Amino acid sequence: MTEEITKKTLKNGLTVLLKEIHTAPLISSWVWYRVGSRDEVPGKTGISHWVEHMQFKGTPEFPANILDKAISREGGVWNAFTYLDWTTYYETMPADKIDLALRLEADRMVNSGFDPEEVASERTVIISEREGSENEPMFKLGEAVQAASFRIHPYHHRVIGDMADLHSMTRDDLYEHYQTYYTPNNAVMAVAGDFETEKMLGRIEELFGQIPAGPTPKRIERPEPEASGGLSLTVEGEGETTFLQVAYRFPSATDPDFFPLTVLDSLLSGASSLNMFGGGISNKTSRLYRALVEKEITVNAGAGAQATIDPYLYSFTMITRPERTPDEALAALDAEIERVQNELVSTDEVARAVKQARALFAYGSESITNQGFWLGYAEMFADYDWFLTYLDKLAAVTPADVQRVAQKYLRPQARVIGTYLPVNGEMEND
Repeated sequence: MTEEITKKTLKNGLTVLLKEIHTAPLISSWVWYRVGSRDEVPGKTGISHWVEHMQFKGTPEFPANILDKAISREGGVWNAFTYLDWTTYYETMPADKIDLALRLEADRMVNSGFDPEEVASERTVIISEREGSENEPMFKLGEAVQAASFRIHPYHHRVIGDMADLHSMTRDDLYEHYQTYYTPNNAVMAVAGDFETEKMLGRIEELFGQIPAGPTPKRIERPEPEASGGLSLTVEGEGETTFLQVAYRFPSATDPDFFPLTVLDSLLSGASSLNMFGGGISNKTSRLYRALVEKEITVNAGAGAQATIDPYLYSFTMITRPERTPDEALAALDAEIERVQNELVSTDEVARAVKQARALFAYGSESITNQGFWLGYAEMFADYDWFLTYLDKLAAVTPADVQRVAQKYLRPQARVIGTYLPVNGEMEND
């Protein structure tokens, strides 16, 4: 498959990336906005996610009640996602029907109405979504660990936002956020699939080129200071299962240490996919699986990190067996981390970890939708060259690199340990 892409910035600042793929008569079109929960302040947490929801409420040209039917009728799929650093919208369509998606995205970049009744309706939906999540032990534990990990940086709060803000934000708050960040100069358009580049670029310029640029959005600059000591917290709630989450600070995607840490993750817990569309592979050969699951300390054991603009988290998550304690699980985790820190990993084991990470990366990059995803996703925290050189950078990682980053980042003084303890009715009444 060719890796040739066309990249152009329109006069209004819209970055366009195009990649011809003629393996199937499909086109995947993505519009990425550089806005996510990282751009939110207390009082308006969750606003990026709420604005994303409002983008499906229609415009005068594309009323809400026809959008889904129009995409489905043409054989397409569409969706949207909000995360820490970005919000994205995509449509994957038969190649001869992609113009509908292009017209829709150009229209809702400027013409979403934010009807007060729709805002009120969606408030109820999002509050219900938040309430449902609060019944999940891992959401409650993850939120507590995330908040404890970031005291200053806006990665402190969950993408869905705090309940108080979901109740208090107004229609005007949402509309102002939309007008501030949904501008062509704050967006990346990525299209992959069965098209001719010059023709596609011409159509994008025709539809998007006349949209006026907006002021460059001001970014929140609140870097998180280095941790001055480890933290431990306990969350109690309903259920019968004890969970343990241990979070370390993880560097940004553009930090050279990102790549040896990715290999370390593959070695410890099995490779994790950076692509939300990527499949999984078994982690039964990983060190943590053998040390925790096979020895019947935990039901499962996993870890994962994300590619982000600023340093985020590398989190281990475990479900302890009923007859075991969280302290036993933590001790087994620490023993495996100390092994990597104190004993040089063999070249063969690093090669196997790299191979697993490479395989998962490849599985998550092969379809036309995945190709469209990566075109824009990499631009959110780096650029498309990051994607193209990812495998080479993994292959260059040495055992000494793995040991070095394990010593540097997986320190007890720089982690948050969170435990979810189930509390039954009898205990609650004591």
